[in-house]
Amino acid sequence: MRILGIESSCDETGAAIVEDGRIIRANVVASQASIHERYGGVVPEVASRHQLSAIIPVLETALEQAGTRWDDLDAIAVTYGPGLAGSLLVGLTAAKALALARGLPLLGVNHLEAHIYANWLRTEADNAAARPADESSEDWPGDPRFPLLALVISGAHSELVYIPQHGRYELLGQTRDDAAGEAFDKVSRLLGLGYPGGPAIERAAREAGDGKNPYRLPRAWIRDTYDFSFSGLKTAVLQLIEGAQADANGGGERGASRYARKGAEVAEGGSLSVPHIAAAFQEAVVDVLATKTLRAARELGVRQVLLAGGVAANLALRERLTAALAPHDIALRCPPVAFCTDNAAMIAATGYFHLRLGERSGFDLDVRPNLQLPFVVTR
Repeated sequence: MRILGIESSCDETGAAIVEDGRIIRANVVASQASIHERYGGVVPEVASRHQLSAIIPVLETALEQAGTRWDDLDAIAVTYGPGLAGSLLVGLTAAKALALARGLPLLGVNHLEAHIYANWLRTEADNAAARPADESSEDWPGDPRFPLLALVISGAHSELVYIPQHGRYELLGQTRDDAAGEAFDKVSRLLGLGYPGGPAIERAAREAGDGKNPYRLPRAWIRDTYDFSFSGLKTAVLQLIEGAQADANGGGERGASRYARKGAEVAEGGSLSVPHIAAAFQEAVVDVLATKTLRAARELGVRQVLLAGGVAANLALRERLTAALAPHDIALRCPPVAFCTDNAAMIAATGYFHLRLGERSGFDLDVRPNLQLPFVVTR
């Protein structure tokens, strides 16, 4: 079963063809990262205008790359939320037109759910893995095994989700302010590291090395919950920087916070250490995410944890979670790094599993910029 996936929720324009929800036959992404870098973030109108010109070439390239004709497709899956309204509309309109013209089922896909289903995708090396003896089987060798715990972390979302079966999501905890990815972007701007913030901070943190870090930043544990909070951490970074700048200008105010005083103290012997601040920030985020994920996994008795979303590409987080979970015989599943960020392959994979359940969308489907996962239970 071959599904064409279309993704245009933010600044990327993607098209992919995925077979049986797992095997990637083509995956094409037209990136706008260099366009939005100068603004320090995505400009919605600029994003949608570029997507209008990119959508047809991207679709044509995906079909050519997969060696697939329109008659070979079984359905069209497309993101309808969450995301930027104008960008979502570009992809959804194209998908509706193609589904109507070709007489194919239309499948509206939740972008957050798709990040979770990126864990079902296989790299090219995995494509040769054995198919199930029963072709009608829902599960293949090597698939994630339910029940699962998913840590969904992106620019707008930080959520711990329990998944007992396909399509059922129970919310355990979420961010109360900034999402992890949003905090990475904001701190990256404060440190002058550019956009997108996640990869920029990860690169800078590596430059700090393995020696003792003079900075230690706060963790908002929010006791007795699985919720997250990163706004205070972002403020602490700001105060470190302001303290160092005040010291360079002749001393800070008496009432400055302890982070401002620490910034001034460390800067006394030289310039502000951006790599060390980046490393301290990344460690603080990773510490909270890993600690709460481990606690939830043990309390729920799951044997596998899924990482999902753009921040799932962070290698420090992957290493910390792997080290934390392994002693408890809990496996960490991560999508290939290339499929952590927005892509159409995960949209096609998700569409496949919905089609298997007999679902399809009507042509009255509209964009849902604030769409959430369809939680059935909030613990």
